[in-house]
Amino acid sequence: MNQADLAGRTVLVAGLGVSGAAAARVLLAAGARVLLADAAEPAAVDDLAAAGATWLGRADAVPDGVDLVVTSPGWRPDAPLLADAARRGTEVVGEPELAWRLRATALPPGERPAPWLAVTGTNGKTTTVTMLEAVLQAAGLRAVAAGNVGRPLVEVVTARDQGRPAYDVLAVELSSFQLHWSSSIAPAAAAVLNVADDHVDWHGSFAAYRDAKARILERAPVAVADAGDAVAAGLVAAHPRPVTVTLGEPGPGQLGVRDGLLVDRAFADDPAGEVLLERSTLTVPGPHNTVNALAAAALARAAGVPAEAVGRGLAGFRGGAHRNVVVGTVAGVAYVDDSKATNPHAAGASLAAYPRVVWIAGGLLKGADVDPLVAAVAGRLAGVVLLGRDRAVLAASLARHAPTVPVTEVPSGDHEGMGPAAEETMARVVAAAAALAGEGDTVLLAPAAASMDVFTDYAHRGRAFADAVHALAGGGG
Repeated sequence: MNQADLAGRTVLVAGLGVSGAAAARVLLAAGARVLLADAAEPAAVDDLAAAGATWLGRADAVPDGVDLVVTSPGWRPDAPLLADAARRGTEVVGEPELAWRLRATALPPGERPAPWLAVTGTNGKTTTVTMLEAVLQAAGLRAVAAGNVGRPLVEVVTARDQGRPAYDVLAVELSSFQLHWSSSIAPAAAAVLNVADDHVDWHGSFAAYRDAKARILERAPVAVADAGDAVAAGLVAAHPRPVTVTLGEPGPGQLGVRDGLLVDRAFADDPAGEVLLERSTLTVPGPHNTVNALAAAALARAAGVPAEAVGRGLAGFRGGAHRNVVVGTVAGVAYVDDSKATNPHAAGASLAAYPRVVWIAGGLLKGADVDPLVAAVAGRLAGVVLLGRDRAVLAASLARHAPTVPVTEVPSGDHEGMGPAAEETMARVVAAAAALAGEGDTVLLAPAAASMDVFTDYAHRGRAFADAVHALAGGGG
């Protein structure tokens, strides 16, 4: 599909978040007749309607004459509109799939679109993709992180610089939702970092969730996975060019850690491997971030980036907001914001980075089983502060697996993220954590749960935590 293929065709855009609105703009520019549908009328509708789109409002059926539906990743396959499209045989794609099909739009003869280096996984996607972006830029390439992070892919792939693609290579984050609606994406190399119990409510089963993740590998000539994650490693095992990363000594076809050094034995000319950088040079803590760095390095090396540039890019990486960020130290206690740890798998990786922790946890567990997490981390808990709607589930698990650990529950759970109640809740949470922590401990916000019961989103939760810590420090700590 290119711009000429879309001219005059009728495309329905379902969901007008950031990616949906971007898709609508690109479709209008390509000459398509664009219909817009969403549960409520967002601000983007006015500008899109002025550009020629037609607002349908809430639509439960596909109008006659629609050639293609572009869906928001938030819409489940059983949404009435998408189910109706399936009954009619109308193709449904996500914004990344549309971007893949449009990536060659308006290129001069002989000019190739920028290759994609793609990442998925239950956790670590954003960190790995932004690490990869840093490495690619360190190699002198025009690179950008896009997709499920950063700018929508349809904007990035159609951006031009004097007729040429604006970027040499794309670091692409893809969620399981986006991959479900993708059928032809063929990245130059792809990574599945890990696959843990998450989003089963959307996909219907863990197997369907796993299989959606696996779609990223189907057309990639190089498949990367964490050897320590049995599901992810299993997905790449049968691939023609499997590459795994490990925290141990790397074998052939692996990147790993040798004597404190990150070493590549998958792409190096020397069978003994090539050193990328010292592990201690990484500024983001935790074994999980070493795995993320190795995965980013593997994708970059698959694209031909020299080892020296890989090391320079990783050494310069500073991490993102709400991902294991120290927001303050009060009375010898470090306060760490990992609000992005929205499921048990992510929280477990975060907790493993610190020897003695007062753990702040709770929110919307989405049906996830927390017993394996609590049992695994019980030995490093100095105390736990629980908040959010599902805090009782965590409290019961702690009573079973960590009965001697002091637990404080802070009433909360139905504020819907609005007004001062959320900030007041977090202030009580931080005060309770401070009361449990001793000098040398880490107070860690790694909730293992989504945030929307009390906060607007995980970023709001992280900001409220940082604000409460700063207030605690200003109060004489």
